[in-house]
Amino acid sequence: MRIMASNAFLLSILYLLVGLGVEVAWRVRPSRFLQSLSLSLDSLPARALELTGLAGPLRDAYVSGRVSESGLRLVFGLTTLFIIYALAVGVGLVMGTLRGLLLHRAQRR
Repeated sequence: MRIMASNAFLLSILYLLVGLGVEVAWRVRPSRFLQSLSLSLDSLPARALELTGLAGPLRDAYVSGRVSESGLRLVFGLTTLFIIYALAVGVGLVMGTLRGLLLHRAQRR
């Protein structure tokens, strides 16, 4: 479990650093490529929020000014962290189960 958490932590730090780098680069020197890259990075949390039904209320809050751009970035970042950790735990559980089954089968022989 500790290995899964550390891998998820490293992956989430990398994802967030890439996202931060793209946003800073886009603000300093806007280009179509950086805008496209930024939208690609935002698509994962945006889709997750859409699937949970939270994208609509968040969009309304952003448009009405109740949520700032920084707040929106924070929500997207936290959503991405949750997705990465959930995937790490899911993959870890599947791999652990398969390993256990293979060890059990090997011991029976």
